[in-house]
Parts: sequence; structure tokens; C-alpha cells
Amino acid sequence: MLFSFRLAIFLGAGLLFLVQPMFAKMALPLLGGSPAVWNTCMLFFQAMLLAGYVYAHLSHRWLARKSRVLVHLGMLVTVLLLPTIAISGDWTPPDDDSPIFWLLGLLLVVVGGPFFAVSATGPLLQQWFASTGHTRSANPYFLYSASNTGSMVALLAYPFLFERIFSLDQQGQLWKAGYLVFVLAMSVCGFFVWQGRNDGVTAPPADDLAP
Repeated sequence: MLFSFRLAIFLGAGLLFLVQPMFAKMALPLLGGSPAVWNTCMLFFQAMLLAGYVYAHLSHRWLARKSRVLVHLGMLVTVLLLPTIAISGDWTPPDDDSPIFWLLGLLLVVVGGPFFAVSATGPLLQQWFASTGHTRSANPYFLYSASNTGSMVALLAYPFLFERIFSLDQQGQLWKAGYLVFVLAMSVCGFFVWQGRNDGVTAPPADDLAP
């Protein structure tokens, strides 16, 4: 069980930190690296990350344990059916107007669904793990280490490995393959949650919250 949760959180964090530079490499040749472009991308990714956290919080408050699993796995499978992340030739940046709204639309269509689905992984799986009845479920926050590791590996892997070896088309295909493995890991986690005994998060002892 612990391996499944750690793997899913590791993959989720890695996918989040891979897709951002990957999309930037796709979009910057169309728009350049102006401050407006960078600020718009940062705003979008931060907003989608916040939206994912809000979704994880609300699903825990409003849905029963098994319903949370069904809803989230359904969303993950739906995103899996979307096309591979790529910018088609139909997207032509505006010549005269500000590119901000055009870029926001491009971000939403190309990476909005996958990014939102993966962004909820950290807090969502901590809540899921707390409902499994595992001996460590009272304090699920140790799972943050898997998220931090996945983020760091992805940040280092993109410029030194992915960008050097693979074309943008290949990067999109590899991301989709990684997402498939992520969905499988999430499904295994969902199975353990489905078999769990607790519907809510058990508050950890005060000593367990110390760093």
C-alpha cells in the first residue's frame, strides 16, 4: 500500500513539473519570451494548482469515501482520452492584440485538463491514505517526501535529459505514457481506499506534527 501511494504521489509531482517547461518550449517560438508571456503562464499554472487543491478539499468534505474514488478516477480516465499534449498548426497568435487571452485559451485547451487532474494528487492522496486504516494513516503527511522527490527529479531531468534527447512530439508521448502509469498507480490506491475503514482524516498526535 505504501509503495502505491508513494509511487502515485511521486509520479504526480513529476508530471506537473515536466509539463510546464515542456509547454513553454512549445509555445515560446510562437510568442517569444516577453514578460507578459511568462507572467501569463505563471498565473495560469498557479491558478490551476490552487483549483486542484480546492477540488481535493471539497471532494473530501462533500463526497463519501467510495464516491471520491469513483469521481477522481473517472476524471483521470477522461483526461487519458484527450489528445497528446501538443500545439496544433491551427493556433496562430494574434498580430496586433495582446496575446494574453489567446495564450490563456491555448493553455486551457492544451494542458488545462491534464494539469488540473494531476495537481490535486498530493493533498488528495493524503486524505485517501488517512481513510485506509493503515497503521500510519493517522499521520499521512510523511507522503510529502515522495512529492518533493518527484518535483526535484523532474526539474533536473527536463533540461539535462528530456530536452536534450527527445523531440517535442516524443516528449508529449512520453508524458502521456507516464500519465498512464500514474492512472494505474492511482487506481491501485483507489482500491485500498475502497477497502478502507475510516471515512475521514484522523488527527495525528501533536508530537507527530513536529518536523
